[in-house]
Amino acid sequence: MKPNFARLDQKFVWHPFTQMKDWLQQEPIVLASGRGAVLKDVQGRAYLDANSSIWTNLHGHNHPHLNRALRQQLKRVAHTSALGFANPPASLLAAQLALLTRSGKAVGPELVRSFFSDDGSTALEVALKLAYEFTRRTRGARPAPRFLSLEGAYHGDTIGAVSLGHSPLFHRSFSGLLFKSDSVMAPYCYRCPFNRASPERADARTYRSCHWECVGQMEAKLETARRQKRPYSAFAFEPRIQGAAGMIPQPEGWLARTSALAREHGALLIADEVMTGFGRTGGNTLFAALEEGVRPDLLCLAKGLAGGYLPLAVTLTSPTIFDAFLGEYAEFKTFFHGHSFTANPLAAATALASLELLTPREARWERKRLERQLASELTHLWSLPSVGDIRQVGLVVGVELVRDWTTREPFALAERAGIRVCEAMAKRGVLTRPIGNVVVLMPPYCTTPSQLTRIVRSLHDAVVETLGSPRLSN
Repeated sequence: MKPNFARLDQKFVWHPFTQMKDWLQQEPIVLASGRGAVLKDVQGRAYLDANSSIWTNLHGHNHPHLNRALRQQLKRVAHTSALGFANPPASLLAAQLALLTRSGKAVGPELVRSFFSDDGSTALEVALKLAYEFTRRTRGARPAPRFLSLEGAYHGDTIGAVSLGHSPLFHRSFSGLLFKSDSVMAPYCYRCPFNRASPERADARTYRSCHWECVGQMEAKLETARRQKRPYSAFAFEPRIQGAAGMIPQPEGWLARTSALAREHGALLIADEVMTGFGRTGGNTLFAALEEGVRPDLLCLAKGLAGGYLPLAVTLTSPTIFDAFLGEYAEFKTFFHGHSFTANPLAAATALASLELLTPREARWERKRLERQLASELTHLWSLPSVGDIRQVGLVVGVELVRDWTTREPFALAERAGIRVCEAMAKRGVLTRPIGNVVVLMPPYCTTPSQLTRIVRSLHDAVVETLGSPRLSN
């Protein structure tokens, strides 16, 4: 007799970012197997994985090339310590990442050193600690290093990453544990306070011409810090699109402008590409910052790094930062940070195999084809009055649900509009997870044209069923 996995889960497991009272009131979906873009539960029901298993899976489930690399490494050794020892897959992976970050015409230092860790939060912790100590060693201990990031920023759940974030819903309850960081206006064009589009106009959903008010506010904040002689040590950002803030894309040119300002004021650049890396945001490079012409001082990668198979993260940095930690043993300039599973050989071997799938020209063309089809399919959602905005960057999509598209009035979070729509999608065999009132679509790269059509149509029908959205008249 098979165990009742749903009952065991509800009795013993505590799920992340989940109100467990709600969880315990209905039988959960228990996923047991998968292939390509399809997952199956213990009952044999099939679902399309429309958010790549929370943004991690690049090539689909049970991919033969990744499976082969994992098995081959498993025959050699599953884990060796990185504290005082090296291993072949991690060494090869670090060299490959250094090579890939040289591509494009981005401005900034070469990223030649990889510090491995376990997930996105730890990658940001590494970046924060490196920037903090580098600042102290190059500027002196006073004034204390300070950090700047965007409004709504989410950079992970460890204490340093939470301190760097500005997401009140997620972070308010931990405020007593955090160090202070400053925020600057994010380029949330749909809800920009300077956007005066008239709701009576037929194109009220579109954005007006931008005068870069958000960039002006950042310049003013940096100038204030300079006058006060309290400059920022680093500016942290997600390039091209903010993820957990609600899939908020940045206008073309925003990153180049703000990065140049930060560097003019002596701040290091920390690019959080935990979600955006490895081709997610489209273009000709694998990294969003490089696509915008910016090579940061610290580049944080995780999620898709190992193809969605195993936990693995890395913080890449420049020779200048690396050299600040070199010295005689007795000087104790060592970077005193690390994890037991840092540079795990199984994860590194799988990551190398993933890069082999990502880098061929044909793979880039296939991602562009999928991106174009997704853009075409999404146009059908504009007919729904509960759809206020559709935001797409590459293969990352956020569909913002509103009570009234003409006024952009949001649903109250307590109404669970996004959750209810995603539950209706699950009944149609499509799995994703919302960010508040924003439904996220982020299909794996192996998704077929028919599967992509089904994903978007499922969202359309779920919105109609859940929010009672008739079609707008022409």
